[in-house]
Amino acid sequence: MCSRIIRNVISAMFCLIVAVGTTGCHSSKGNKKVSSKKKAQVESVHVGKISGRQEKIVKEAKSWLGTPYRYGACEKGEGSDCSGMVLKVYEKATGIKLPRNSAKQAEFCRELKGKEVKVGDLAFFATGKDPKKISHVGIMINDKEFIHASTRKGVVISDITTPYYERTFIMFGRPE
Repeated sequence: MCSRIIRNVISAMFCLIVAVGTTGCHSSKGNKKVSSKKKAQVESVHVGKISGRQEKIVKEAKSWLGTPYRYGACEKGEGSDCSGMVLKVYEKATGIKLPRNSAKQAEFCRELKGKEVKVGDLAFFATGKDPKKISHVGIMINDKEFIHASTRKGVVISDITTPYYERTFIMFGRPE
């Protein structure tokens, strides 16, 4: 009985540490609310074979790793928020010009089911106070990982199956 309580306390503390340490950017003030339909499941992602376009997206996104977080900016190596990084990566790798904030980027994309997700597709999250408002975006680089600009760590690779990202996940999307 006592060991179960200790395990539950440790588990709760771990979730709290992950949530505090991995908060995403909030670069989409006044963004639209997501419908109340059930969120997609992140554990069902299987990206499959990678095309040349997808390789370009991942290569460009990885070149942003280590860029510090800076709200409203989008300069590789200098500073960027999540939507600024995604905007610049897509523009350079594919020529697609995305909107500036994460909520508008979600509107621009075709929504995907987990089994449709490919490398280079976008993952959208509600990391702000409103759990239905998209406020964060990242680029999928394999079945479990995505590149994004974290407010605390800058541009990093994170695991989408961690409790924090599963809880805040809203949808996958593909700019077309």
